[in-house]
Amino acid sequence: MESNSGISLTESGKNLVNRLLDTRKRELELISDLSPEQLLGSKNRVVEPPIWELGHVGWFQDRWILQNIDKFPPADDQANSLYDSFNIPNDDRWNLMFPSLGQTTEYITDILHRIIDRLEGRDPTEEEIYFYTLALNHEEMHSETMHHIRHTFGYSAPKLSVERVPPDIDDNFELGDIFIGGGAFQLGANKKQGFVFDNEKWVHPIDVKPFEISNTPVTFSQYLAFVEDDGYQNKELWEDEGLEWLERSGQRHPIFWQKDENGQWQWRWFQEWLLLSPFLPMINVNWYEAKAYCKWADRRLPAEAEWEYAASMSENELNEEKGIYPWGNSHPESAQANLNSLTGGIEDVRAYATGDSRFGLRQMIGNVWEWTEDIFNPYPGYVLDPYDTYSEPSFGQQKVLRGGCWATRPHVIRNTFRNFYTPDRNNIFSGFRTVKK
Repeated sequence: MESNSGISLTESGKNLVNRLLDTRKRELELISDLSPEQLLGSKNRVVEPPIWELGHVGWFQDRWILQNIDKFPPADDQANSLYDSFNIPNDDRWNLMFPSLGQTTEYITDILHRIIDRLEGRDPTEEEIYFYTLALNHEEMHSETMHHIRHTFGYSAPKLSVERVPPDIDDNFELGDIFIGGGAFQLGANKKQGFVFDNEKWVHPIDVKPFEISNTPVTFSQYLAFVEDDGYQNKELWEDEGLEWLERSGQRHPIFWQKDENGQWQWRWFQEWLLLSPFLPMINVNWYEAKAYCKWADRRLPAEAEWEYAASMSENELNEEKGIYPWGNSHPESAQANLNSLTGGIEDVRAYATGDSRFGLRQMIGNVWEWTEDIFNPYPGYVLDPYDTYSEPSFGQQKVLRGGCWATRPHVIRNTFRNFYTPDRNNIFSGFRTVKK
């Protein structure tokens, strides 16, 4: 078999190369239409310059494949001083002198070709497959980051070479709670799942008490009721840290909302202002906002274990293994979940019925990330993976989100995947669902 570059590949090598090329195509499409000024952006503490993002994904491939496996020197002598995410703080990234888009593209393309060429004519080893998959997951996650950078800056929505796939909407689907009986549960990933990150390892027993959880994420209309009931002005709804954030930020409504000249609420989607659509999921809220809403609604956020139990088990859990996805173990299809930017944005919470969990919960994968109650901490027996700055520096400091969003790449997401951000982050594609107290 031959790759697009003409080299002979084994079947496993070809699969890796196809993913590498597809992932890079997406990354370049997300940035190629930006002006030189937009590539640099304006200093912002919660995002990076778009041009930095592009160079960083190539640097990461070089770091973990060519340097780590082959012991080659860095592909570019200046790369570490530009793209080393662990050693270059966000504030410093805005003061760096970056190569042009053309030069950056040439740098990351050269690295890509080198890591493709090294697969010629042989099966990759287990070690190679691990680091190639690590690099792929990393770049796929950064393609989602590029989406929310564009959105944060109010740039136009990206023009991607994907066929838009609008979902079917079940108008008869009723929003409400579903009772989950709970019981003994194995939280985390098992060793049969393939590549997972160290923070997902490994399954361990936990007892989940019975609970009732909403069958969809909170919607615009539900959150609007909180806003219009002075939710952002009522200090009794906010815990101490949330109140500090509220006063520091000066927010009196969600970050990307405003009222038009007729007094109707609008929300900004990339550079467009749109009227609120009642059945879209609430998006771009942080953990503090989700907590305040829950207190107003006399609800609570789900624990991580509750979320994963509801996503991966069924009422006959004693006779079934956990599902990798809410619907089972088959790789996500466009009819099951809003992923991979195939719709261009968030969709009605009543859509994607074929992706329901076995308990009947909708959209536990895709559409919006969902905040959970928990602090991001390691599981029992945690062992660092080689990428030792991915999880460990954030333990004890950030909050866990589950489920992916509309821009998440399908290979990244699964029921056990743990995303994590500081509780003040509201520029990511985050929403939440709630549990009855």
